Amino acid sequence: MTDAQANAATSDVLAGLDAWRSLPIKQQPSWDDLDEVRAVTAELSKLPPLVFAGEVDMLKTRLARAARGDAFLLQGGDCAETFDGATADKIRNRVKTILQMAVVLTYGASMPVVKMGRMAGQFAKPRSSDSETRGDITLPAYRGDIVNGYDFTPESRRANPQRMVQGYHTSASTLNLIRAFTQGGFADLREVHSWNKGFAENPANKRYEKLAGEIDKAIKFMAAAGANFDELTRVEFFASHEGLLMDYERPLTRIDSRTGLAYDTSTHFVWIGERTRELDGAHVDFFSRIQNPIGVKLGPSTTPDDMLRLIDKLDPNREPGRLTFITRMGAGKIRDALPPLLEAAQSSDALPLWITDPMHGNGMTTPNGFKTRRFDDVVDEVKGFFEAHRAVGTFPGGLHVELTGDDVTECLGGAEMIDENTLATRYESLCDPRLNHKQSLELAFLVAEELAAR
Repeated sequence: MTDAQANAATSDVLAGLDAWRSLPIKQQPSWDDLDEVRAVTAELSKLPPLVFAGEVDMLKTRLARAARGDAFLLQGGDCAETFDGATADKIRNRVKTILQMAVVLTYGASMPVVKMGRMAGQFAKPRSSDSETRGDITLPAYRGDIVNGYDFTPESRRANPQRMVQGYHTSASTLNLIRAFTQGGFADLREVHSWNKGFAENPANKRYEKLAGEIDKAIKFMAAAGANFDELTRVEFFASHEGLLMDYERPLTRIDSRTGLAYDTSTHFVWIGERTRELDGAHVDFFSRIQNPIGVKLGPSTTPDDMLRLIDKLDPNREPGRLTFITRMGAGKIRDALPPLLEAAQSSDALPLWITDPMHGNGMTTPNGFKTRRFDDVVDEVKGFFEAHRAVGTFPGGLHVELTGDDVTECLGGAEMIDENTLATRYESLCDPRLNHKQSLELAFLVAEELAAR
């Protein structure tokens, strides 16, 4: 290809990336200064990429293994990251919790686990209403720290484009710390016992300690047999977030110098939420044009035809690892709603990765006003996910869960028996309730048992 041909091809790719601007779009903020937005997006377009195309390609190969049934995806993190929450301790605890869950899954199910955080970019949130009313005052809804503030004041709730720049830099520092933790020895499997330090005692922790002891014995045997443990000192860890705020995602989308193709360099993996997955909408069009692996949330009203059309739009070349369906059906609906989708995909020529989000379909509000979820409902949806796959003969390929490494009290139940009165003691989420460290470990043991039994 000549330089002229390469330049023409790049121009075509860039033109396609802006086709979304003429399409219907949802869940975007109402900016009051478009000149400021243009200045911010121009600044973002000149900043270095947060991730690299080669890392994105590596993740796609890992997800392809999971889609074939040879690996399992564990995706976890905050419902909505906050700028104030991007501290070393909180980031470390989230990474530690995901690593612990991955160890449980890997050892319990004898299967490689792809580790992915809802981290380093999960700052934008869809909302059910554009505004919020308290008493006689109505203000714009809180759309995540990358758009506006949580405090209920006109100044805080203004959609501020400068927050996108802050989101970029907070994501960069978070990724730097994640890479240090996962590549610098913190994730060494020989240190699995130390990951439990600082967490309160509970049955799941005790089970983890027992498992860690078994791993220690296995490692000592391997050492005596002359094994090389260099690869145990680091792990692959990928970042993900919902691709929602287009004025952030578009300027961070770059043309890869190796291939001339477009990559969204804001993260490794982006997903499209159920509120923005319209086939003729801006989000589906834009993300159909980038090379990143793409996730799509599917709720209980999704029809097989909806799903097959999404496959044709987002994965026309049937590329392994390209497309992940994240089901969020609700515990009471998944056993009926999921099998028809699995059967339709099975009868097509596509091989999407199927993972379960057992959080979003099980929301409730307590009489004292707390948004929460029952841990038993989360567990039941996970069991229903596995049951549906067993019935159809397909592979349950992953778990997508909102969690924190801190001992919050946001979801009811679990071994601690968090009740409605306990919610107020450490309810810290600004959006949706998360599993705490103990509940996350409990869930990991359940999933490991399901995988081992399949």
